[in-house]
Amino acid sequence: MGNQSLSFAVLGPGGVGGLLAALLSRAGDPVLVLASENTGRAIAANGVRLESTEFGDFTARVRTAQRLEDPVDACLITVKSTHLTEALSRVPASALGLGLVIPLLNGLEHVAFLRTIYPVGNVVAGTIRVETDRPEPGLIRHTSPFAAVEMAASSENRERVELVAARLTAAGLGVRVRHDEEAMLWDKFAMLAPLALLTTHERDNLGAIRTRRRDDMVAIVSEVAAVARAEGTAVDPDHVIHMFDSTPGSMGSSMQRDEAAGRPLEIDSIGGALLRRAGRAGVAVPVSSRLVAEIRSRTDGTSR
Repeated sequence: MGNQSLSFAVLGPGGVGGLLAALLSRAGDPVLVLASENTGRAIAANGVRLESTEFGDFTARVRTAQRLEDPVDACLITVKSTHLTEALSRVPASALGLGLVIPLLNGLEHVAFLRTIYPVGNVVAGTIRVETDRPEPGLIRHTSPFAAVEMAASSENRERVELVAARLTAAGLGVRVRHDEEAMLWDKFAMLAPLALLTTHERDNLGAIRTRRRDDMVAIVSEVAAVARAEGTAVDPDHVIHMFDSTPGSMGSSMQRDEAAGRPLEIDSIGGALLRRAGRAGVAVPVSSRLVAEIRSRTDGTSR
């Protein structure tokens, strides 16, 4: 099954999308990168250049377009949530056909949104754990010693999801197919939300958070776990804290890097989503609320 190549579109060749496009192309799968005219021109001229201690340094040649015109087996959605709505104009449902839509975005609310645009059974919830950066169009730096993808299959799409998983595995990624979508999304969010909020608020990496902001770290992890529990998903806060303590201290977050670069922040899809769900569940999240409010207040509109 892993030897059967698939056609992929990648919407948004930033750090995550560029990494996936490069790895899949090197593994022999046809890859179409969907991007703006300027980014597409840079990639068409120079390829996707990956610098990674895990996967090596190489350049992958991929096709580029501003808009999907022909069906693909799967479209990986890897734009930031701040650009999701406008970016989806590059992937018309009529052009995608029966292809899977696999979002690898931060947050909890995007999967339901995508299912209002594409056939419900073709939208496959996914997560990726990785640390990457895109210093310039087409140049991707993969800085974490891991790159792990999870996807939640249903009875309707299980075989197609397994085929995609096989190709991602052949490309070198760690891949797991799950059957518990909500738990999968919360598993990542329980790590992501505290990391993003604290590293952005502190303007420093995880090592600094573990020492200078440990009380806040423990409090936010507990708040996230309480909201998850209210929605019927078990999150073990002690396990999350252990994961933070065993992760390299140099780990940062994409939201922290976005603020440093003056880019729009995913504060609504991460912090906002947590507060909305806490409000609906009647769960108090005072520390998370304070950090979200203070980050929003200092970004002068870039968080929207």
